[in-house]
Amino acid sequence: MAESIIEFDRVVAGYSPSVTILNELTLDARKGEITLLIGPNGAGKSTVLKTLFGMLIPRSGEVRFEGKRINGKTQRQLLAEGIAFVPQGRNLFGSLSVRHNLELGGITLPRGELNGRIEEVLTQFPRIKERINNQASTMSGGEQKQLEVGRALLLRPRVLLIDEPSIGLSPKLVQDVMSLLRRLADNGTTVVMVEQNVRTALKYSNRALVLEMGRLALDRPASELLDDPNLNRLFLGGHAPAKENMGRGASADV
Repeated sequence: MAESIIEFDRVVAGYSPSVTILNELTLDARKGEITLLIGPNGAGKSTVLKTLFGMLIPRSGEVRFEGKRINGKTQRQLLAEGIAFVPQGRNLFGSLSVRHNLELGGITLPRGELNGRIEEVLTQFPRIKERINNQASTMSGGEQKQLEVGRALLLRPRVLLIDEPSIGLSPKLVQDVMSLLRRLADNGTTVVMVEQNVRTALKYSNRALVLEMGRLALDRPASELLDDPNLNRLFLGGHAPAKENMGRGASADV
């Protein structure tokens, strides 16, 4: 079993003092694996990523990266630690060129090192290399998503958080993005993903964590969950059967 690199220990978090999304959530993500977060709307999937990337500060509990507490660290500090985030939707500077978008992603790097990192990223994304001088807004949805991922990779993150990478993409481009994430994980990058296209994402993931009402309801190998006839119910909501092998931190009342 791979070593845990990310840990949530009884984390409580939300967007206001009166709205709690994560309810003493305990889970982990392991080195070099793709961990897929699934569950009904409002279960807390995206909130996990935002809490991991310092966009939300837990009210209680602890978030750890490589065994060290990271509660309250800034996004800049987390990037320096090796955690990168590709949020949902399009997050590019459309009027700027592909190269300028990449340069902004590596703005903290020395100029000489930045140029080398950009070339390194471009070798993984041949289509992006072909469009290097084009405006980002002229690229297809799939190309823009590749650019977002490539920009995140400039800092050589050890953990990549990605929220709904398939939104707006054709089935072929979804497969391309998932294959890219699988290659990254196989090369040692830990990926934590939220994805609405659950069946496709499960084919590329190592583990699936089912969230419900801000708690961990199920922790299963992705291949096992893919074959589970209860998958649709688990994704859309409903209690996990008591006989299921529930993961760490799971609660029978979620």
